[in-house]
Amino acid sequence: MHANETRTDAALVRRLLAAQFPAWAELPVEPVGSHGTVNAIYRLGADLAVRLPRIEGGSKDVATEHRWLPRLAEHLPFPVPVPLAAGVPAEGYPWSWSVCRWIDGDSPAAGSGGAGFAADIAEFVLALRRADTTDAPPAYRSEPLAARDTATREALDALDGVIDTTAAAGVWSDALRAPDQQGPAVWVHGDLQPGNVLVSGGRLSAVIDFGCMGLADPAVDLIAGWYLLPAGARRVFRTEVGADGAEWARGRGWALSVALMELSYYRTSNPVMATTARHVIGEILAEAD
Repeated sequence: MHANETRTDAALVRRLLAAQFPAWAELPVEPVGSHGTVNAIYRLGADLAVRLPRIEGGSKDVATEHRWLPRLAEHLPFPVPVPLAAGVPAEGYPWSWSVCRWIDGDSPAAGSGGAGFAADIAEFVLALRRADTTDAPPAYRSEPLAARDTATREALDALDGVIDTTAAAGVWSDALRAPDQQGPAVWVHGDLQPGNVLVSGGRLSAVIDFGCMGLADPAVDLIAGWYLLPAGARRVFRTEVGADGAEWARGRGWALSVALMELSYYRTSNPVMATTARHVIGEILAEAD
């Protein structure tokens, strides 16, 4: 997926464990069929998972997750993969890595959540927003929406002939006219999309992959409305999370910007991510009709 991606396999995981965490070295290691773009995931025994960043940026997330996720977990209403151990570069692998708890569940299809799931996502978002922000780091998506204008329009140019870029550009321009955030930055997950949540029986069962977490405009986590929910459940989510018109407009802009960049970058290298991004763009443009 990335030109500078570091290759991994189960044999590497076994060597790293043997050298750094020998108590786990005899457990079976199996690659997980994930479409994630930052980490390669390996199941370790029945209850653990090993996460090996594919690129340097993912390695930088390890320290953030190990410091902050245990503190946040006790305040969140759904399970999260609290890290258990941090590995260091070795065996020819150049990045920091981690071992965390395995959480059972299935990733939902884009836009498939019902009203109950929408209420669950809102409950998670609101609980995260209430967490203490003292000394917290900026989120991966902590910049003002307007700071993404150049990159978003570059993505639009790259997708000419692939999507209705004229309509998408109009929606993006509308989002940029939304009033800026007035209150303080809050804790956000930063990437609430299908590969980063788990469901059971149609309800949220866990939230995973906190590599983008940190302080930002609360509108950032509203991308869940378009990535995870159809139109009816999206309305439930907006009501439950209490988003006013300006915040919702910024959230739509965030969802569109992220999806445009994802479709442009992963169109040929990650079909699942590209399909999800197309879905999000389609949902947003349908609202604009």
